Amino acid sequence: MTAARITVNGKEAPIAPAAPHTTVLDFLRERGLTGTKEGCAEGECGACSILVARPGVNKPTDWVPVNACLVPVAALDGQEVVTSEGLATVEAPGTPPVLHPVQEEMAVRGGSQCGYCTPGFICSMAGEYYRPDRCAHAEQGPDAAEGAGGTDAEHGPNGFDLHALSGNLCRCTGYRPIRDAAFAVGAPTDDDPLARRREEAPPAPVATEYRQDDSAFVRKGTLAETLRLLRERPDAVVVAGSTDWGVEVNIRSRRADCVVAVDRLPELRELRVESDHVEIGAALTLTEIERRLDGTVPLLAQLFPQFASRLIRNGATLGGNLGTGSPIGDSPPVLLALEASLVLADADGEREVPLAEYFTGYRQSVRRPGELIRAVRLPLPLAPVTAFHKIAKRRFDDISSVAVAFALDVEGGTVRKARIGLGGVAATPVRALATEAALEGRPWTTESAEAAAEVLRGEGTPMSDHRASAGYRAAMLGQSLLKLYAQTTEAVPS
Repeated sequence: MTAARITVNGKEAPIAPAAPHTTVLDFLRERGLTGTKEGCAEGECGACSILVARPGVNKPTDWVPVNACLVPVAALDGQEVVTSEGLATVEAPGTPPVLHPVQEEMAVRGGSQCGYCTPGFICSMAGEYYRPDRCAHAEQGPDAAEGAGGTDAEHGPNGFDLHALSGNLCRCTGYRPIRDAAFAVGAPTDDDPLARRREEAPPAPVATEYRQDDSAFVRKGTLAETLRLLRERPDAVVVAGSTDWGVEVNIRSRRADCVVAVDRLPELRELRVESDHVEIGAALTLTEIERRLDGTVPLLAQLFPQFASRLIRNGATLGGNLGTGSPIGDSPPVLLALEASLVLADADGEREVPLAEYFTGYRQSVRRPGELIRAVRLPLPLAPVTAFHKIAKRRFDDISSVAVAFALDVEGGTVRKARIGLGGVAATPVRALATEAALEGRPWTTESAEAAAEVLRGEGTPMSDHRASAGYRAAMLGQSLLKLYAQTTEAVPS
């Protein structure tokens, strides 16, 4: 067992004697930091959120909120964490702490009743408070507090994006005073220590080999070392953000003899835009991809706000979402429509596999033992007509009943090329090949759209479950194509 350590609220602490599967949530609470709460233990309520110092997009370091209930504490070896208790400052020994501006606004605007969810809200709100591009447009003074309407219902005049709180649930206060507090905060002051910390480099990744009894959490320093380990231990569980594995540990009490982390491997964290393709590292978080691409892949830009919550997107990766092989993952339909391919790597080298050939069965793929996803490649140029339709019981932070992604090339009123990815209608994510054939070479008209929609209703093998019936899923497939037509032409009213 190595001397793994974590810095919490400015103080370094050993991770031992925590077991390798111990979550950050349990680690913190066992040390008296009980502001971090367990509500759902699966990343849906945000009561456990904390801030982690990570490589920044616009500054050297970003303060990123994550679900402490999902992340193994060993995954934060060498890293810096701030909890709700660490946001307040003590100006002199023996004096009461001074509330953080986010805490102050939550208090004065009635944003807390029972208080159970409040620390999590405050950490997520603090992450948005310190977002550099928000701060560049934040209003100062009393005018900011009066702008609860903002530019729209979800964005305040201070640049605050309410989607930053989409992973936080409150069961008693009501969201209006919480929104008021979010829209009232100004910009960090020059003497704010957490704001100043953004100007310095984040903690460097450290190689970790944390063992206890017969289980281990391992992070190698390079991809080559990781692939050699996976050759020796093909049974190892590979994790990045742990947004899927963390649920298995908490809800199903699963344990692994060996967990291998790939989230900090530099070879898996590159994003390159070449002349003929975009390559996205498999260990980049969805938030990092969203902010680095900044809308240059419109179909991905439509996906990100609908993928779980900001807290989850701060940890989740494309490699993880594809690696689980789930038929209801939100990214596979989009990537299928974009004709993505995967770069798979093992100790012997790399190979590129079209995503359309990757899935072989329910949670099964062509990925071999000891092989992992290094990157996702999207060919260029992109289709000009794209849309992502997610049908779920809630607008945000929910699992899809059906997910449909479209990428069409319409030239001179004729569909020259069509690619359609489907999720939730078969044992694997699938391409709607028959519908694509029904569209290609035909005019983009009401008649063609209606005929193709009828074909789309028969794609896949939808089943009835607690989320939706098979008939509903089939109906939504056809309706999604009609909706796309309505959105892209004035021939049919929306």
